[in-house]
Amino acid sequence: MTGLHTEVIGFVQRGIVSTGLLNPHLNISNNDANGKKIKADLGLLLIDESGKTIALEELEGKVIFINLWATRCPPCIAEMPGINALYKEFKDEDDVKCLMISLDNNFETAKSFIKRKGFEFEVYTPRNLPVMYDSGSIPSTFIIDKEGNLVLTHKGMADYDTSKFKEFIRQLK
Repeated sequence: MTGLHTEVIGFVQRGIVSTGLLNPHLNISNNDANGKKIKADLGLLLIDESGKTIALEELEGKVIFINLWATRCPPCIAEMPGINALYKEFKDEDDVKCLMISLDNNFETAKSFIKRKGFEFEVYTPRNLPVMYDSGSIPSTFIIDKEGNLVLTHKGMADYDTSKFKEFIRQLK
């Protein structure tokens, strides 16, 4: 009734996220059924907040944290404070990039939400979404190592502001 139900539910789910029960399994050797490393699809095109198109292939050689989310998604909202903390931890390191990709129908909604909440990370909207990242579930998080391998896929909310996850990112650099 207040229009804040998504944020209220997200706040409650933030408490669940803080328990660590839903955190991703950090397995650096994310291989396919034949034991081969899975190459990330670098064909993803994004539009940044200023309207500039960014190609994922431009970030090759960096560790890339990709999170797909929407303002209508309480679990997405629940994990954002942790993602913002992760972003702040690595924002000055040139070899790590955080891509928060909004799947909202209206990109202005996402941009104003991030600004209103005071999150520091930049938000993007996809120009295209390769099949590899179209999980059908939000939030979804993907980690690409500096060699361009998809090393982590996590569907659902998680706390990315943990020492264990930060160490995982550092090991990929």
